[in-house]
Amino acid sequence: MGEATYSIGEGPATRVSLSLPEGTAEAIRARVGKREFSAFIAEAVERELRGQVLDEYLADYESRKGPVSEQARQRARQVFDEVFAEEAEWPAAG
Repeated sequence: MGEATYSIGEGPATRVSLSLPEGTAEAIRARVGKREFSAFIAEAVERELRGQVLDEYLADYESRKGPVSEQARQRARQVFDEVFAEEAEWPAAG
């Protein structure tokens, strides 16, 4: 039986070790509290991964079709956000 594959933001929680500068950790605790620390980190990482998925898509598009204007990039981000917000999921990174 194979392992389950999850998209960004899906699946059960798993414990990981994370090192942050103390000032960053303190700023997070001050903003969201100790109990929401992990959720804050998870959401930040998910945003970064989703941004990288979009960047990979745009890079692939540019390699096939040519440069994309800044206006088109912003529109692509908006469309990606709208489409995946409706579906409540983003594709897996990579």
